[in-house]
Amino acid sequence: MARLPSATASANPEPLTADADLSDLAAWLRLTLVPGIGPAQQRKLLSAFGLPRQIFDASRSSLASVVGSEAADLLSASPDQAAIDTALAWSSEDGNHILTLADAAYPRALLDITDPPPLLYAKGNLDLLDRPALAIVGARSATPQGEENAHAFARHLCSAGLTIVSGLALGIDAAAHRGALADESAATIAVIGTGADRIYPARNASLAREIAARGLILSEFPLGSAAQRHHFPRRNRLIAGLSLGVLVVEAAVGSGSLITARLATEDGLEVFAIPGSIHSPLSRGCHRLIRDGAKLVETAEDILEELRPRLGSPLPASAPAAPSPTHSTNEGDEPTKRLLSALGHDPVDIDTLALRCGLTVDSLYAMLLAMELDGRIARLPGNRFQRL
Repeated sequence: MARLPSATASANPEPLTADADLSDLAAWLRLTLVPGIGPAQQRKLLSAFGLPRQIFDASRSSLASVVGSEAADLLSASPDQAAIDTALAWSSEDGNHILTLADAAYPRALLDITDPPPLLYAKGNLDLLDRPALAIVGARSATPQGEENAHAFARHLCSAGLTIVSGLALGIDAAAHRGALADESAATIAVIGTGADRIYPARNASLAREIAARGLILSEFPLGSAAQRHHFPRRNRLIAGLSLGVLVVEAAVGSGSLITARLATEDGLEVFAIPGSIHSPLSRGCHRLIRDGAKLVETAEDILEELRPRLGSPLPASAPAAPSPTHSTNEGDEPTKRLLSALGHDPVDIDTLALRCGLTVDSLYAMLLAMELDGRIARLPGNRFQRL
């Protein structure tokens, strides 16, 4: 039986060859549910003893020689049988899966990262784990244009044969998932920072249900785990690890999306960024990535061009460019044309608009409301407006 290499020999485990039966799965669950024993120690134990069943058959002194006395005491304690039974029952439900490092279905891409989770909870279509994937990430408080871009890129890249991976957050993540779902293949994976039986944020509940039905939801956290701040950087490494590259659509400096991009760079993956206005805080993270070597992209083809050499070219030779939102070319009367010109393409506040147009704030609000209803502009937080 193959074993994981020792931690001193390699940080990247090899997949085990045996398929786990129900009792083996219970042992895997027991190992991953021991409080205070994290993934790094779990992999160290697997390297030393083999499968979880053999870990729990080992003597306390043998365990202590590998992970120390305190951890050995934790491993020797009675298992959390209720949590194990709950997880086994969950995995028996239609569409639910628990994947271990011993399973053939465990995503091979994650075996190449420095910190692969020993166990994954999955809900949906496992076949997506075998397809080439691209991560699309960005700001939660995205602009309407940013969400349009994420949706359009995701849809076109999905139609070209890529699975879209993101984190189910508000803003860019949600727009990317929806763009992938708009393609008939619905190839999208949501890597979440809670248990696979929970939805966060609640506003994305219907989106999560659609992804579970047509795509895949993936989590390394035990069932019932609530959203915790430290979960999301760990989730980001899986988003990057599952993908051939990462596209950052909008991101402020210090955004969690930049963590995903950094992890991708460390793993030798491609990083792409869409540029934006020099005045927008949500463009600065993308501009920093571009300065640091990320590829500036304007169309889906820019991304496919970079990825084809890594794939042996299963993707088509070309794909439609991600389009800009389209609206009527008839811009209306002269005051409306002047207002659109004054808006430009950057977010702008009402007082600045009044100065540019020479109109009163009251008259501007009336015009802006009509244009908003017509889909030509978007209202942003802070009483700002943006042309679409």
